[in-house]
Amino acid sequence: MASDEYHSDPLVADTVIRLAAEFGGRVPRRVVASTVVAARRDLEGQVAPEAVAEMLHRLAHHRLDRRPRWADR
Repeated sequence: MASDEYHSDPLVADTVIRLAAEFGGRVPRRVVASTVVAARRDLEGQVAPEAVAEMLHRLAHHRLDRRPRWADR
């Protein structure tokens, strides 16, 4: 799933919306989207289906929070 195709997965789309709002002004939306898509890919088959939404948010949040501040400039 490419970062511009994230709308097809409701869990990814919802997580992008929430994290884009939380990281707005600090991280570009395209970076949020690609981070969430990568996290979703990494979680595939690794966690119980009922835990995917929470784990997706936590993993993507962690990765965005740990990004170097200069990475997107």
